[in-house]
Amino acid sequence: MAYRLSGDEVDLPGFFSDLVRCETRLYNALNDRLRERHGIVTSQFEFLRFLRDHPGARVADIAAEFAIGVGATSKSADRLEKQGWIVRQPNPSDRRSSLLTLTDDGSRLVDAAERTFTEELATLIADTLDDSSGAAAVRAVSKLRSVLERDRIGMPTG
Repeated sequence: MAYRLSGDEVDLPGFFSDLVRCETRLYNALNDRLRERHGIVTSQFEFLRFLRDHPGARVADIAAEFAIGVGATSKSADRLEKQGWIVRQPNPSDRRSSLLTLTDDGSRLVDAAERTFTEELATLIADTLDDSSGAAAVRAVSKLRSVLERDRIGMPTG
């Protein structure tokens, strides 16, 4: 079923399907490359990159950023801590939570993995998105994400 948006008819269910399938295929391809070169998967890379860019974040901050449950986020943090890539430190303003920071090994890993991630992503999409279509796609998806986050749509319950 097509919907009228700004004067054009758009197949929203088809758009949704395309968006989800593209995300899945990109994610899987990036998983393969990151695992091959760095021994991590995309979700671990994203977690480490978030901590690099937000040192001292709490598990709840990461869960909110990625719209995933706090329990799953805490288990991910446990695995990264076991690998020696992050450390938990007591939160001076809330004894019930910890602040997470990268270790030196975690920092080196995320920096190296980011180069691989960026190069692979560019390779995967370079032939598809030219300058104008790429910029339009980035703007549209960014705007959609902003609205969903602003309205807290799709956040896990519990």
